[in-house]
Amino acid sequence: MIKLSKYLSLIFCFLLIFCSKVFSSEIVNDILIKGNERISSETIKMFSDVQLNQEINDDNLNEILKNLYQTDYFKDVKVNFKSGLLTIIVLENPIIGKVNLEGLKSKRVQKKIKDALSLKQRSSYNEIILNNDLEKIYDTLRNLGYYFPKVETLIEEKVSSIIDITFKIDLGNKTKIKKINFTGNDFFKESKLKSIIISEEYKPWKFISGRKYLSKENVDFDKKLLKNFYLNKGFYNVQINSSFAKLNKDQDFELVFNIVENEKYYFDNLTLNLPSDYNVDNYNEIKKIFSKLKNKPYSITRISKIINEIDKISTNEQFEAIKSTVIENIVDNKINLEFNVEESDKILVSKINIFGNNVTKESVIRNQLELDEGDQFNNILATKSINNIKSLNYFRNVELEILDKDEGSKELNIAVEEKPTGEITAGAGVGTSGGTIGFGIKENNYLGSGVKLDANMTITEDSIKGLFSVNNPNYKNTNKSFYTTIQATETNKLTDFGYKTGKTGFSFGTAFEYYKDLNLGLGLNTFYETIEADSTASTRQKDQVGNYFDTFVNLKFDYDKRDQRFQPTDGFRSNYSVNVPLISDSNTFSNTYSFSNYYQYLEKNVFKSSLFLKATSSISGENIKLSERIYIPSSKLRGFEYGKIGPKDGDDFIGGNYAVVLNFSSSIPQLFENSQSTDFSVFMDVANLWGVDYNSGLDTDKIRSSVGVSMDYFSIVGPLNFSLSYPMSKDNTDVTETFRFNLGTTF
Repeated sequence: MIKLSKYLSLIFCFLLIFCSKVFSSEIVNDILIKGNERISSETIKMFSDVQLNQEINDDNLNEILKNLYQTDYFKDVKVNFKSGLLTIIVLENPIIGKVNLEGLKSKRVQKKIKDALSLKQRSSYNEIILNNDLEKIYDTLRNLGYYFPKVETLIEEKVSSIIDITFKIDLGNKTKIKKINFTGNDFFKESKLKSIIISEEYKPWKFISGRKYLSKENVDFDKKLLKNFYLNKGFYNVQINSSFAKLNKDQDFELVFNIVENEKYYFDNLTLNLPSDYNVDNYNEIKKIFSKLKNKPYSITRISKIINEIDKISTNEQFEAIKSTVIENIVDNKINLEFNVEESDKILVSKINIFGNNVTKESVIRNQLELDEGDQFNNILATKSINNIKSLNYFRNVELEILDKDEGSKELNIAVEEKPTGEITAGAGVGTSGGTIGFGIKENNYLGSGVKLDANMTITEDSIKGLFSVNNPNYKNTNKSFYTTIQATETNKLTDFGYKTGKTGFSFGTAFEYYKDLNLGLGLNTFYETIEADSTASTRQKDQVGNYFDTFVNLKFDYDKRDQRFQPTDGFRSNYSVNVPLISDSNTFSNTYSFSNYYQYLEKNVFKSSLFLKATSSISGENIKLSERIYIPSSKLRGFEYGKIGPKDGDDFIGGNYAVVLNFSSSIPQLFENSQSTDFSVFMDVANLWGVDYNSGLDTDKIRSSVGVSMDYFSIVGPLNFSLSYPMSKDNTDVTETFRFNLGTTF
């Protein structure tokens, strides 16, 4: 018992001594600062966050050290507290005089690196920050395609603890993408996935494109594009990963996208929940969409379109302050969606700030906003605004920050990162119809105004065409585009058609969205044309030799309900245009109508049906001008040479006044295993061309038809198309073409 009491006494004494040590504190009577040269004693006292007459202990001393080190102004700090005197001894970090970048010729690269650096002129030097900045330099260069740079850091001491920092950078060569591969893509071919991403394989002739170099930034964006593509095809749980593999001593890389497709998901039941005072009948269009989507593959784009449609209807009904949410419920591979529409508190947009637009005018960005300052805040409209800005394709990145302000208002901060918008293109092609060479220059955001400029030239075996166009997509903030075009064409068709023509002129007009997915266009076209005929041409053709001045009014209607513009799998597109002569030597009136429908079946295959109609006539009852007569393109009637069907005058095919074409095609399963760069399809073409003004005896009512198989192969020199056709019905004078190919690319 005595022993236990002794031990307890010792423990008590120990705890007493410990607590007195920990919790003992003294009053600060004075503060002494030593070692400072540039930074004033008062500033150091402020950084330390200690006051005279303050009671401090050991914990407070540690906090003082922490506060001073966090400023990054000091290399070393010591603190001593004795008899009411607090002594702070500091060793200051040097001040940076200059930060130099050597070895960089590109101003763009220089700016990218300078923006990334934390160490700036007149800032305090810190070795840890320097090492972090080195990593930022390497990361920035990798994003620009330089994966093997060499960076040397030089520190030069100046007077009064001032140093200059120099980064000597050897960029090396840009890292080329030698090959792009995909793994795990059971549903989609490599050729299809390559068309989705922006990175591309290096080819010697692609000397303009910057996408042939390995860029971490581009790869990250590619992964987002691929995931978005799969999400719109029903693959709800898709996973996209990427990896790089060094291939050879030239430091080329293979870029590999590892895809885990997982199971395909389908829409099941879709429901809409509205506030009690909403008229349900106004949302009948939404219900129709719901019924059409049942058992269709899951698609985030379709969901977004539904939300946009709900927003439009609600806004039209004066329900401006709304909040739409989507609840997903998954059962097996079926997804039930519940769209909930609620009225929210009316919150105003107090201010909209736009950052990062060094070139693009702020008005161009603001024209894309669905909200304005003073409007009621709507999250759906805010999201749509950001999507509108992204669709301009002027920016690498667009970010939205929503800040809550006083008195029930919000402030929107929109940050954009601009990218180059100019392009230089060149191309060449060869096929059974001859060769083609083309080149051009394009600027999609001229002087930051949003105006598009395009100049190009195309040369074929029988024609030369030059074109210059200007397009303002939002003329004077009217949400209407205004365009003007100047073009000149020389065409020599003496061999097979008996004439040649030179045509020069200009056009201008406007286009705008009249209703959802319905676009209208109105234009004026003016041309001066010269027609010549050879000595073997018929008398009627020779009669048309001469000069013509024609001015037409053009009206277009375009209704586009396809799920996507490139390689659609669902929906339809209907297009109608009419040319009405205004001041004309030929007085030709023409109508064109086309319709295409797409349907996906058996998971991977797409069936396409299309209709093409065209008619020309003379208002004054004169003969149709040779250059305005109709010829059916080879792409619409395979199995026949271009222009060599229909009415014939002597040895010359003279085209017709009327044309009708029906096309049916379907993709077919992969014929060759592991051939990811090849697409196969079967087709049937049916067409007729008829009508001769001056001699009905030259006319024919024979229907032309063909069936066949086509193959698209994405070779190293560009897309290669083959078609093998069998003409089932034809006229005696028609010229058939069983085999056809075309090879072309853009550099």
